[in-house]
Amino acid sequence: MAGLSVYKKHNLLYTQERIESYTAGGYHPVFLGDTFNGDRYKVYHKLGWGGFSTVWLANDTRRVRVPHVSTIMKADYCSASRELHNLQLLTARSSQENAISQHIAPVLDSFIHDGPNGAHQCLIFDLLGPSLGNIIGCYRYEEGETLEPDVIWRISEQLLKGLTDLYDAGIVHGGCIDINVGNIAFQCTDLTNASTEKILKVLGEPKCEELTRLDGKPLDAGLPKHIVEAAGWKKWFDEDEEDVRIIDFGQAFSHGEEPKKLAQPKKLRTPETFFSGRFDHKVDSWAAGCVINCMVFGAYPFGCPGDDAILVGEMIGFVDELPEKWQQKWYEMRQDSQYRTALYKLEGVQKAELEKRFKEHVADGNLALLLPVIQGLMRLDPSERLSASEALDLLRLKKAAIADLQV
Repeated sequence: MAGLSVYKKHNLLYTQERIESYTAGGYHPVFLGDTFNGDRYKVYHKLGWGGFSTVWLANDTRRVRVPHVSTIMKADYCSASRELHNLQLLTARSSQENAISQHIAPVLDSFIHDGPNGAHQCLIFDLLGPSLGNIIGCYRYEEGETLEPDVIWRISEQLLKGLTDLYDAGIVHGGCIDINVGNIAFQCTDLTNASTEKILKVLGEPKCEELTRLDGKPLDAGLPKHIVEAAGWKKWFDEDEEDVRIIDFGQAFSHGEEPKKLAQPKKLRTPETFFSGRFDHKVDSWAAGCVINCMVFGAYPFGCPGDDAILVGEMIGFVDELPEKWQQKWYEMRQDSQYRTALYKLEGVQKAELEKRFKEHVADGNLALLLPVIQGLMRLDPSERLSASEALDLLRLKKAAIADLQV
């Protein structure tokens, strides 16, 4: 496929999903007004995209005034259907007494759509609000403007409850792959059964730019004719009131069926994947700690300005020290690193770094009680790391202490 240089330049070409992903086995080209599943779902806005799918807002023509999210998966059927398989597995393992958690978004419908780039697995969900990442990005943390402490407490509790319910159903969400601020979404109960006009007032009208080649040649069949800007949720201000749900189960796996590798974003990689090559449900704990840290400070714990050794160097001392069983591997990583001078400067500097950050930047006494929760979730050795259930119990214990002080 041709690079971006062959297309007429405009902002959306660089700020939206990668055009290169519209190829055989990749994204399906969608545009506003397109219909799916026998014309049942009609698309009228774009909500976002990820590595495996684009996400669109559609009306269900069989249910008047009921908006749904239509997730148009990439065309690689085996990988794209993994989320559907995981959600069906979760439903099957949830009895009437142990129903799917209210903090997990269930799939409502699914179907296959054939397009120029292949056969796509499409999933339908209820409309949810903006992601936690969207909302955090609206606050100027560097100027002291942050999420309210009670919002951070509420979301932390709901995230840990959702992960606990997943564990009880035998499912690991995928840790650092999928548990991040982009895959935790607020509900938007005010828009339930809302008209299209009301929804667009909150999301903003869709903006799009035509995709055209500079040489005047026709576009490849698998490319979209227009690029649509993802909704900005500019008139949504309900994070103080709405609950959250965990979304995107494309990388989830069952207990005992761990994949050989986790395709993790570098800044969210778990320490055990550097040293042992083995992992389990405790990857979800590490990821949850990173998310709670992000709510408190506006950023993930580690900046990763270098290679793997630099990232591990930032991890060491953030909460605790590197286990003895990993020391030899750590020595080899340092010897192989091209950033040995930077690593030398890191040694000893990071001791109790998380605790230092709380002392320096968290003035709210109640919020400071989240420190041991994050510490427990982010211990380097997974055998010493709190499970989601244990962290939830600790969080509720701290929350009860706050309530007692306020009596």
